[in-house]
Amino acid sequence: MSNYYTSPRPHHASQFPLEASQLYKERLQNDAKYYIWDDPYLWRLCNDQVIRRCIPNTEINSVFRFCHAAPGGSHYGSTWTARKVLHCGFYWPTIFKDAYQFVSTCEKYQKAGVAISRRHEMPQQPILFCEVFDGWGINFMGPFRVSNGYSYILLAVDYVSRWVEAIATKTNDAKVVVDFLKSNIFCRFGVPKTLISDQGSHFCNKVMSSLLHKYGVVHQIATAYHPQTNSQTKVFNRQIKKTLQKMTNPS
Repeated sequence: MSNYYTSPRPHHASQFPLEASQLYKERLQNDAKYYIWDDPYLWRLCNDQVIRRCIPNTEINSVFRFCHAAPGGSHYGSTWTARKVLHCGFYWPTIFKDAYQFVSTCEKYQKAGVAISRRHEMPQQPILFCEVFDGWGINFMGPFRVSNGYSYILLAVDYVSRWVEAIATKTNDAKVVVDFLKSNIFCRFGVPKTLISDQGSHFCNKVMSSLLHKYGVVHQIATAYHPQTNSQTKVFNRQIKKTLQKMTNPS
């Protein structure tokens, strides 16, 4: 397989090396049906029915640097990095093994890349909503060290698609929340059926109540004794904090 893959052009029956065994030829011919040669690239039809470009050994490190160390990569673990490589449309036979070796040499990941525990991982069956963007969880992060006057992050997560909207803010008050909901959620994704938040005063106040009542949005509040109500937002909070730590900590 490795000899077949590393060759830029698929073998034909008459091109097999003289020393090739019959088993090797049969395996090669069976694998060949998943590959497409479109000069100058070799492509593979993967198990998920997505056609991806085969990457030669000389380009592997460049792909990993983009998918792991670039701003969009955020120095996540090996499995996440390997899946991002596949998501970006690239393939080679040892992606997951090579991702593990690459990530193990990443200094930023080794210092801050602790995996999310089972206790804190994303729930597989959260609160059920009928349609995408029907229910959003919202939460503030911070305060952080002030940068250009901003010290908070306001984060909203759609419970069906897990789409995330986030902005940097200077304060964490009700006006910021109301403006965010109007500009970033209601106008772009439509008015949701449910908004989930904690009991913070920036979410539980007359201004918010008036806005949600006006648009017919049910406000579901996560209580201190059952914080799992807004669990998806909390998970993304941890992921974003880890990402910021890896991207901004120079040591």
